[in-house]
Amino acid sequence: MAHFFLILVALCVGVGATPATHAKTIDDYADEAVERLSDYLQIDTINPPGNESRGVKYLGSLLDKAGIPYETVESAPGRGNLWARIPGAAAVGEDKQPALVLLHHIDVVPANRKHWSFEPLSGDVKDGFVYGRGAIDTKGLGIAQLQAFLALAASGATLNRDVILLATADEEAGGFFGAGWLIEHRPELFADVGYVLNEGGSGRVFGDQIAVLVEVTQKVPLWLRLTATGRPGHGSAPQIQTSVTRLVRGLKRISETDFPVRVIDPVATMFEGLAPYQIAAGQSAVPNIREAVNDNDYLLEMRLRNPGGHALLRNTCSITTLEGSSKINVVPAEAHAELDCRLLPDQDPEVFLHELTAIINDPHITIQKIMGFTPAVSRTDTPLFEVLANVADEVFGATVIPTVAGGFTDSHFFRDLGITSYGYSPFAFAPSEFAGVHGNDERLAVAQLRRGVKIYYTVLRQFTVRP
Repeated sequence: MAHFFLILVALCVGVGATPATHAKTIDDYADEAVERLSDYLQIDTINPPGNESRGVKYLGSLLDKAGIPYETVESAPGRGNLWARIPGAAAVGEDKQPALVLLHHIDVVPANRKHWSFEPLSGDVKDGFVYGRGAIDTKGLGIAQLQAFLALAASGATLNRDVILLATADEEAGGFFGAGWLIEHRPELFADVGYVLNEGGSGRVFGDQIAVLVEVTQKVPLWLRLTATGRPGHGSAPQIQTSVTRLVRGLKRISETDFPVRVIDPVATMFEGLAPYQIAAGQSAVPNIREAVNDNDYLLEMRLRNPGGHALLRNTCSITTLEGSSKINVVPAEAHAELDCRLLPDQDPEVFLHELTAIINDPHITIQKIMGFTPAVSRTDTPLFEVLANVADEVFGATVIPTVAGGFTDSHFFRDLGITSYGYSPFAFAPSEFAGVHGNDERLAVAQLRRGVKIYYTVLRQFTVRP
């Protein structure tokens, strides 16, 4: 009789299943995130070539399991994108509020195994960390968003706006097969969107204090290809000038040029906001950056100590690729170089190109624009920024500091549409933890991930759940 009863129970609830009376808590979603990130990191989405459709398949399986409908599209073979929506509703006598997008990118940058302590796509969970390329940039963020999104959907709460989970391709190469492609080919997806939460900001640990950085704008990439021309010939008969010598001379002029220092308002706000935390942690800090930049010794010290912060004070160009002859004994007719220039958000790119042409000062060197974005700044006097500030205070006792990113993200695509976009991550990194982004031994602490899911869920509830 007892045996029959056990069989009956198994049939009713499913062997090994949780009884239907048990509702998952946010702690359950947070715990579940660890295994899901491990699985996600093992999926090869290194860009190039991307193969983000592999990640789409995995994310889709998790949404299927939760019973949430979603859509996918490939911008090119293997370049997958996914989105899912929790619908909101308008209150009586009011309009529905603008939708919120939770954005992360599926692709990751390459990793050189010989410089890593573990397999870059291992997804190993050990010593309190989840290991793998993309753990921070941005598969860890994506899983935190997903788990908070699933918890919000399962809560049954009435939302004041739609919440959209969006996972895209190609961010690491400019986003043209991902967010940029969707905006061009599926604009209806964003017709009612007012806000985007994306990568680009996070909590930072300063001693025993935490500051929460929220990215509101970024330096504008301007990628350039220089082509120098000259008379080809044999390497045994050196010429006075060749395409190579012209290019080398032009590049030397660029490398020796310090573009003028210009402190824009968002950068001044960022330095001022970070200064108390840096000073409390025993670090060098200057609250009044506009005054400090008049000291050349300070600028030199900063360039050596904090090149990322220094780069926010002026336009910059890095020489990143060189191409000459394919044979050692041939003087080429053309030589090429590529520059990664980053402009302050208020810089006119055409004016900058004119200045760069004057610096090179050689009519035999032409400049071709490979990629360039438009500048935009997101306002901070919004209901979403207020929620981020409230949650930072509740969780960390921290202040939210609007920041400028030296690198670029997909946020610029949405800012171009007038959509308020913030770089926001629910993690708080010590300097050593953040070093793996685009570097070696990238990893995310298990405790960070679990806490991050809960923080993101709190943000969603405060911003989207109708009282």
